[in-house]
Amino acid sequence: MRELVFSLDYEPGCNEVADALAAHPQARIRSLSLHATAESLWRVDHVTGPAEALAAVEDAFLTADYYADCLATEDCGARQETQVLDSADDTLVLYSYWERAPACASVPHIALDFLGDGLLFETRNEARQYTWRIVHAGDGDVRAFFDAIEENVGECADLEVERLTEAASPSDAPRDEGDLPPEQDQALRAAVEHGYYETPREVDVGDLAETLGVPRSTLTYRLRRAEAHLAERRVAESRSTASPSTRL
Repeated sequence: MRELVFSLDYEPGCNEVADALAAHPQARIRSLSLHATAESLWRVDHVTGPAEALAAVEDAFLTADYYADCLATEDCGARQETQVLDSADDTLVLYSYWERAPACASVPHIALDFLGDGLLFETRNEARQYTWRIVHAGDGDVRAFFDAIEENVGECADLEVERLTEAASPSDAPRDEGDLPPEQDQALRAAVEHGYYETPREVDVGDLAETLGVPRSTLTYRLRRAEAHLAERRVAESRSTASPSTRL
């Protein structure tokens, strides 16, 4: 099995969900379930954030001129339906169904075309960054897949590939520090060198992103992933050196 991780960084006005999240940076969306056939797509998403952010995200899903997963930038004639499955003060669960029209394209459907059947999808939305993780059999045409994504998003979003690896088992030990993807390693080194981890900080993430020439959301994601990797590695090491009685 192979794993693809990539992100789409949307320009303002190109995706109403991205616009809503950008206006409410405390909000996050992650997919709980996502399935696609050649003709349709359905998914369940979990949204977190303050009440006003949840209202804005819900409105974007319910009233957008085109479905949030469609890579078109205007109404493409698809039939869509969104329902609220659960709602609380700081969480929202949305069910969405999308029936394709000939002019519609989406990441899952392009993946079906170029990567084959039996795909697993996971997504996260933060600000204007829409991150996808796809696990596939490894027999498809990955380059053609990314070319098709770029062709469909046009100038509305920047495509950035984060990882192309063998899919890891949940039980696999974390990788060595040197196995960090180059862009995460570069971000982490720059953060240390510019004093991002000093107390008080000598640079904020916005200034650091400008220095590196990347969007703020992209740098935030890279640092978060690198920090998570190092934290997981540290915990794994402590467990491996703990005595049997400590582990119990």
